[in-house]
Amino acid sequence: MQVSVENGAGLERRVTVALEPEKVESAVEDRLRNLSHSARLPGFRPGKIPLKILRLRYGEPIRSEVLGEMMQSSFAEALIQEGLNPVGKPSFALDMNPVAGHYAYTATFEVLPEFELGPLAGNSVKRPVVEVGDEDLEALIQRLREQRKTFLDVDRPAQMGDRLKISFSGTLAGETEPFPGGTAKDLFLMLGGGQMIPGFEGGLVGGTVGEERVLELSFPDTYHAEHLKGKPASFTVVVHAVAEPQLPVVDEEFAKAFGIEDGDLARFREDVRANMSRELKQRVEAKVKSQVMDLLLETNPIEIPKSLIADEIQSLKEQMRNNMRGAPKVELPDGLFADNARRRVALGLVLAKVVKTNDLKADPERVREAVNDLASTYEDPQEVVDYYYGNKEHLASIEALALESQVVDWVLSQVLVEDEPQSFQQLMGAGTSA
Repeated sequence: MQVSVENGAGLERRVTVALEPEKVESAVEDRLRNLSHSARLPGFRPGKIPLKILRLRYGEPIRSEVLGEMMQSSFAEALIQEGLNPVGKPSFALDMNPVAGHYAYTATFEVLPEFELGPLAGNSVKRPVVEVGDEDLEALIQRLREQRKTFLDVDRPAQMGDRLKISFSGTLAGETEPFPGGTAKDLFLMLGGGQMIPGFEGGLVGGTVGEERVLELSFPDTYHAEHLKGKPASFTVVVHAVAEPQLPVVDEEFAKAFGIEDGDLARFREDVRANMSRELKQRVEAKVKSQVMDLLLETNPIEIPKSLIADEIQSLKEQMRNNMRGAPKVELPDGLFADNARRRVALGLVLAKVVKTNDLKADPERVREAVNDLASTYEDPQEVVDYYYGNKEHLASIEALALESQVVDWVLSQVLVEDEPQSFQQLMGAGTSA
């Protein structure tokens, strides 16, 4: 078996393998002889069909079968011989002339890039330093109250924060008929919620039940509907009801609504604080990890196999399709996913290099900690722990995350880590939930 390797563009390699014709023909003859014992042809007794007849009838399909098997085995040998690590599915081209006794094929594929890790010394990573303060706890509890607020009809002029029940009809300037989508009946509207175009909600402040108001407004230039962008419009609005928000009292019933069966408020606050601390820890780790990954990509600018990017694009598209089940099916262009796919593939290659170079293996203690952290958010933590440790495939995903965190720690050991004090709200934003 003769092997030659030609470098194509980038990471492409073309491997040409010449098979020994004697082996090919010998294998074909052996199969024809074996076939002679069982073949059935009209006019011949079983086992008495001449090889010449069998060769004419079955020679080509048997030769194709033999070549297919030899290509498969010889290709694997050729890769080992030449030290090649292909990615993606190779394409094969046959170069065959049985009369001349010539059997060869060319396999074209991409290989993984070979590179050494770039130096990290001299770089820095900022690590947020944050604590959950009492004021942060109370602010979150206040948001929980807001999430569970009810509304009570009142007999007074409307204020910001009230919920109105309205009907309206809108017409564009110079027109007498409402524009499409410009009418609504018995619509609930939160004043200050930002549901309507600028000026609409503010124009209803002070409105009373039964009152009709005419609002002269203009659609923003950035409005989503092209035919309405920047156009002036008149809205006739009738107020049917005004309701003010009623926040629940933080009492035993409130605590029970969040899983504290005995309604103990101290335990409720402890539980909320613990959830906040867990989310805070995750956010800090995510911020640091994001910087680490950016740094690894910056210090390791590698060439990426196009086939891996193409595969990752299809994977991302499939994920989006799964997330959009029930929505109209739209085939999104590959280009929409290209940048994300390229980054994910590059990171995967660099992370694998870090793991291999440092002989990293998932730390069982980290894996256990990650499983326990995940389980703590469920009603029956032990059931979740058993779920992961009862199935190697399930546990593999947690092990991968643990190994990733070990890579992060390795990078942090190579760079300057700067503590960056922040407030809880700065880091978490206003959307923190219990």
